[in-house]
Amino acid sequence: AMGILVIFWLGVFTISTVRGSVASQIAPRSSCIDLSTQQLDIRGLDRYEKHNVPVKAVMFITKEGIKICVQPDLKWVKDAIRHLDKRPIPRRP
Repeated sequence: AMGILVIFWLGVFTISTVRGSVASQIAPRSSCIDLSTQQLDIRGLDRYEKHNVPVKAVMFITKEGIKICVQPDLKWVKDAIRHLDKRPIPRRP
């Protein structure tokens, strides 16, 4: 009975380590883990990205290239996204 238990335990351990490494490959290098509660100045924002992994968030990228993650359901976040979506996209030659 002891042998079966050891094999079972090893099997569980293998599954959890594989799952862990797959998750870390899926998450992009610049992923949102900590969400800021601070409201940002819309005029300082350059663009945004919507993230679902590892948490649901919106990542704003400022004109200086600073990335700030925020909760997607806040009113000011929705307003900022609307503002950024309305801007004309500069065409690259």
